[in-house]
Amino acid sequence: MDEITSRKRWRGSLRTHLTPAGKRRGGGCPQPCPRDSRSSSVAQTQPAEFCSDSEDLFGDYDSILEDSSLLAKLDDAELSERRRDPPTAAHTVAVDQQDGVWKQPCEDNLTDSILDGLGDEPFEDLPASQVQFQEQVDENVKRSRLQDEDKTSAPLRDTEGTAEAAPGRNREDRTRGRSTARRSVTDQLKRTMLGNAAAPSNLSRTAVLKEAVVSEEISVAMQAMETVSAETPDLGPFYGLPSKVKDLMHKLRGIKSLYDWQETCLRLDCVQQRKNLIYSLPTSGGKTLVAEILILRELLCRKKDCLFILPYISLVQEKVRGLASFGLELDFMVEEYAGSKGRFPPVKRRNRSSLYIATIEKAHSLVNSLIESSRLENLGLVVVDELHMLGDGSRGAIIEMTLAKVLHVSKSTQVIGMSATLGNIRDLQTFLKAENYTNDFRPVQLKEYVKVHDTIYEVDPQEEDCFKFSRLLNFKYSSAMQKIDPDHIIALVTEVIPAHSCLLFCPTKKNCENVAGMICKYLKEDFLRHREAEKGVLLRELRDSGSGSLCPVLRRTVPYGLAYHHSGLTTEERKLVEEAYSSGVLCLLTCTSTLAAGINLPARRVILRAPYVATDFLKRSQYKQMVGRAGRAGIDTVGESILILQDKDRSLAKTLVCAPMEKCYSNLMHDEGKGVLSLILSLIGLNITSSSEQLREFLCGTLLYVQQTQLCVEKSLWEVVTQCVHLLKEKDLITVTSDSHGQTLQVTKLGKATYKGSVDLTHSDLLYRDLSRGLEGLLLNSYLHLVYLVTPYDMVSQCKPDWMIYLRQFTLLSAAEQRMSAAVGVPESFVARKAAGQTVKNSVNMAAVTRMYLALVLFSLLRETNLWSVADRFQLSRGFVQTLLSSSSAFCSCVLHFTEELEEFWPFKALLTELTRRLSYCVKAELIPLMEVAGVLESRAKQLYNAGYKTLTHLANADPAVLSTAIENLYKKQAEQIVASAKMTCLCAADAPE
Repeated sequence: MDEITSRKRWRGSLRTHLTPAGKRRGGGCPQPCPRDSRSSSVAQTQPAEFCSDSEDLFGDYDSILEDSSLLAKLDDAELSERRRDPPTAAHTVAVDQQDGVWKQPCEDNLTDSILDGLGDEPFEDLPASQVQFQEQVDENVKRSRLQDEDKTSAPLRDTEGTAEAAPGRNREDRTRGRSTARRSVTDQLKRTMLGNAAAPSNLSRTAVLKEAVVSEEISVAMQAMETVSAETPDLGPFYGLPSKVKDLMHKLRGIKSLYDWQETCLRLDCVQQRKNLIYSLPTSGGKTLVAEILILRELLCRKKDCLFILPYISLVQEKVRGLASFGLELDFMVEEYAGSKGRFPPVKRRNRSSLYIATIEKAHSLVNSLIESSRLENLGLVVVDELHMLGDGSRGAIIEMTLAKVLHVSKSTQVIGMSATLGNIRDLQTFLKAENYTNDFRPVQLKEYVKVHDTIYEVDPQEEDCFKFSRLLNFKYSSAMQKIDPDHIIALVTEVIPAHSCLLFCPTKKNCENVAGMICKYLKEDFLRHREAEKGVLLRELRDSGSGSLCPVLRRTVPYGLAYHHSGLTTEERKLVEEAYSSGVLCLLTCTSTLAAGINLPARRVILRAPYVATDFLKRSQYKQMVGRAGRAGIDTVGESILILQDKDRSLAKTLVCAPMEKCYSNLMHDEGKGVLSLILSLIGLNITSSSEQLREFLCGTLLYVQQTQLCVEKSLWEVVTQCVHLLKEKDLITVTSDSHGQTLQVTKLGKATYKGSVDLTHSDLLYRDLSRGLEGLLLNSYLHLVYLVTPYDMVSQCKPDWMIYLRQFTLLSAAEQRMSAAVGVPESFVARKAAGQTVKNSVNMAAVTRMYLALVLFSLLRETNLWSVADRFQLSRGFVQTLLSSSSAFCSCVLHFTEELEEFWPFKALLTELTRRLSYCVKAELIPLMEVAGVLESRAKQLYNAGYKTLTHLANADPAVLSTAIENLYKKQAEQIVASAKMTCLCAADAPE
């Protein structure tokens, strides 16, 4: 071992000695290290796994300079050494004339002798749990010194095995040796410790070289992007990115190469020239990877921020977890905008670009805030997943508004849309001014079948009847089984499970549970023994997630490897079921159509129980999304789907499976033009338009304008605009003034509060009145009044009160709470008469009554945080209660932004800030920091807390391998994602705005 390495070891050993427990550089982990009693031996033998210098990035750093007694010891040791062996010029630098090797014996001998003196003294502050580890470190240091004494010189070697010539090092030693002044060890320690405080870790030569290579590759890619042309389709080593990205794709995703269509798409001229693009492929074709590569190019090469829009909160959280590791390795931020999370406008980072991963609603608010702060030009790329959702009601209208604003305000922001195959893709191309790339690639071949009675037909559009005979079912049914299972579901599923996986889509939530229970009755006992231990762990985790409660249906079906999946489950239950299915512990899920639109859970066989969602016949896009889950890339060679039909549905089914894809239409006119109203209000508020002429100019860039001949039949688009302006003026949301130059449109304070709070226009005046009345007699000794004010208006239609339960809960309120209820229009007398079955006049506002009932549900949740017991008390499904909680959290955030724009509501700011936090997590206060990590839910947070990982810093400093062993049933990959997400959350908090 060479002298420099020896010196590094000494510094590391000395730091370990001198730094107090729990306060290593970068924070370290607290003492005791995050573990439970069962893992104490691990901590003693492997403390570096918890307190590694190279990984420990986020804690406070306590200098040892305050310990004057320690520094005095160092001074005395150095002085005694100098007296014993006075330095001379000859000792400073000596030359061995025989081999020409320069040496520095005096400085190194002095350092080693002082170390020897210090090493003999015990350090009382060293924790007992680390004594064994410290002894091993001391042994290694002594061993390295003995090896060094046997050598006169050695070539320097980096970790890749390359050696530098000894004369090069000798010249460096000679230069250092010429200095006659030598710093004392105390000064060296001070400088070293101050340097360590500033630098999070010591970088090896290899790490520095790798970073240099990455920087050079990014630089080359950036230069190439500036001079891009059709002749230079490849901008860098990995599609315009550093080779490090390719290594990370392999390491984190297991991706060694891209599909042919992906390479073709990335090399399109329009992609190289940063033109807008819509690309369409079947489900599971690998669309997202192309989008992620384009996002990384924008973040790393052009140093611009990116926005990734996904339809559901679960998908946002999954993507945040998946890309956090890339952000840490490649030095960009990954920020979550979902539910109540997200800051408006976003933090302006010092030296890093940001990737905003957002739901549809949050993305719209984010774009508005960037426009208002004149920062939209910093947004280099917007990616929209499931672009065909433009045709999905009010959410489609929000997507259209967001994209129209981006295209109008910023001429440099690129838009990429991923879509299912559509029948009118050219309309979307015109709207987005985009190129289109379409491919029918699937990594696994899909075969579609239908079943009528006991016969299975293959779907073949070339056939006159669209169906071609395939086979007869070969399963013996008793008469009793035939009555219970007339659709032969048991026969269809047992052909593939448990060896392979199966998804069974059902029309309703209740049907999912009934079918799962029915199948279990006729499965053999062999199913019980298949992965029995792992299914036992799953049942324990499901029970823990329910605070001791377990769904009776799941208790019966999970031992057979079956479960149901729908919105009636809590978020934690769904997550556990999904993970168990992905790992093969569960082999069959009975589910509703929402699973097809959510997280990717492929199967060998997909069965559609009926061509219906509730009572509505399936749309072609829904059908394709469901059957697209068939076939697991890398596992199956073929995937198959079977649609179960009754004779009455046969003709409709032909259209369903063989007809062209549906068309996608603008939804700005949906729900009596509510989308156009919201769009016009925000355009005026953001100063994008200030006159009717400018409004018309903007609307020419919408999908509604492209499709106006089909959608504006009764009224022209310009008549719609004029009518909307008049309506907004009537609602006191805008003002219209006329002068010689024409009309000028301006937003009022109420209008600004409405669009900044993303409040539905039909509810803005009602919310204003409720808040004004609430301010007159706000109940501050209870959360009930505030909870009522933030209970979403649109949840009222989804609940019908149970009047006996209502009365029982009402009588438990305090006198002040009952008076508050009466003040908002819900007196006890009315509830009592309804509970008694008496007829009541319609003088009472039933919407307010139902809203108070929902407020009582939320109020109970805040007091005890046990979702299962609250759901049972109010006789509601636990899934509905959790949906109510998450909706209230999001609406509370909206109300907070609403009140911030109106001076008269200033008292609400502090109150609603805290309430938003309480509703977002609804757990004990100590678990909230852990639940800030994307995807960490209550049961997982409890496990982490009980294992000793009690703060975000603890989790960020955890070793994934140790974490996966400390937490039951936590796979290493999951642990790595949790740690990476925790680190990213800490970085986002630490990287303050300019």
